Amino acid sequence: MKFLLTVISFSFLFISNAQSQKVFYNVKEFGAKGDGTTMDTKAINKIIEDAAATGGGTIYFPAGNYLSGSIRLKNNICLFIDQGAVLIAASDSTEFDKPEKSVNDTYQDYGHSHWHNSFIWGEKLHDVSIIGTGMIWGKGLVRSGRNGDQKPNKSISLLLCRNVIIKDISILHGGWFAILATGVDNLTIDNLKVDTNRDGFDIDCCKNVRVSNCTVNSPFDDGICLKSSFGLGYAKATENVTITNCQVSGYDEGSLLDGTFKREYKRYSDSSSTGRIKFGTESNGGFKNITITNCVFEYCRGLALETVDGALLEDVTISNITMRDILNAPIFIRLGARMRAPDSLKIGACRRIILSNIIAYNVDWRYGSIISGLPGHEIEDLQLNNIRIYFKGGGPKDSINRIVPEYENDYPEPYRWKIMPSYGFFFRHVRNLKLHDVQISFMKDDPRPPFILDDVKGAILYDIQAQKSADASFFMLKNVQDIDIQKVKGMKDVNIKNAEKKDL
Repeated sequence: MKFLLTVISFSFLFISNAQSQKVFYNVKEFGAKGDGTTMDTKAINKIIEDAAATGGGTIYFPAGNYLSGSIRLKNNICLFIDQGAVLIAASDSTEFDKPEKSVNDTYQDYGHSHWHNSFIWGEKLHDVSIIGTGMIWGKGLVRSGRNGDQKPNKSISLLLCRNVIIKDISILHGGWFAILATGVDNLTIDNLKVDTNRDGFDIDCCKNVRVSNCTVNSPFDDGICLKSSFGLGYAKATENVTITNCQVSGYDEGSLLDGTFKREYKRYSDSSSTGRIKFGTESNGGFKNITITNCVFEYCRGLALETVDGALLEDVTISNITMRDILNAPIFIRLGARMRAPDSLKIGACRRIILSNIIAYNVDWRYGSIISGLPGHEIEDLQLNNIRIYFKGGGPKDSINRIVPEYENDYPEPYRWKIMPSYGFFFRHVRNLKLHDVQISFMKDDPRPPFILDDVKGAILYDIQAQKSADASFFMLKNVQDIDIQKVKGMKDVNIKNAEKKDL
């Protein structure tokens, strides 16, 4: 009996102490106005500091319009933005923190060199979250920046943090990056709706990342982008990443969240309306153990895997992807040598990649899919299975014999390769290639061949259906070795040991 009374006494003492320590902070009860005109910067940051000083807690934003400058996250802090609450980035740049001194500005863009010049930011933190069904509106954010520029340009910016959750919120007009996460380990981004004027998510030098159930509309830059920059001052891979059940698009900014899905902006071109999922271009540290599945691309560019700054890109599986109204290459895989990197880094490698269950409809006629390494640096161990691509067609006949430059040092973008000599797939500098159950066709007659293989060593092409014009070849081969082609509709099986030049 005495023991029981002792336990009860300690329990009441614990409950009393827990109740005396504030863990839930309604910002309107602690000085924030939320009226859309009063500057709430100081009030919000004071609440966060007070909560962090006592071990952390939830900073609760009820319905209202909270005009603010830089909001500084702390350890063990949760920002809860409730339905009807909007955090608005002020237009007064003096309300924002200045960009900190960078490690270097040499090997990556300005935006990847600074984090403090953001609406919400945190550095070297643990156990932080931004959740709720409200909105972050980057109204006063700019979409670019340069050295000496004091203007804020990111909605959420995190540097060297761990155990981070961003869930359920919406972001409108997010600036250069709606979310920039650099060196963040154990990151969850779930169920976000982002409608922005530049990048959606840039996940840079991060480990153990889960992106799921997100919709990102970003007409003028990438939707979901994995990078591995030199912004930390050293090369660090982005690895152990899953991206699943997401949608990316390139409609007019704002038309995702208002439900109109407009295509009226006059600046759209093949180099605009980006909106895609991409690896790179910042690629010093590499990409390892990446899985992308169950994603939808609409009115944007296609899938892009790029390593051009000395990094490895390896062990990647991508499956169950649907695309519609694709404005350039539906599949772009590039090992290049831009080498915006320290001299100690050499040309990287691109290997062990599987793409399966991909369908793309109404794809631009100019580029086809481009898979290209470099002389002496092949893309290795690439498999494409169960692929269906419907191109617009109508390419010019005079492009068939075009000699495609290596573009070795160029910024890696499909539109820079200009009109390709094949309408379907262009493989160059590839080793150990497997194509199985691939179907490609055009909606308007196209005189170019479906496939070009140039400097390809060891390829198995099996169960291929490729539409072609009457006078076109199925395959144009150049400097190939050990090519095995079976069950191609309209031609006999063939095995080629060596061929300097051959049309089939």
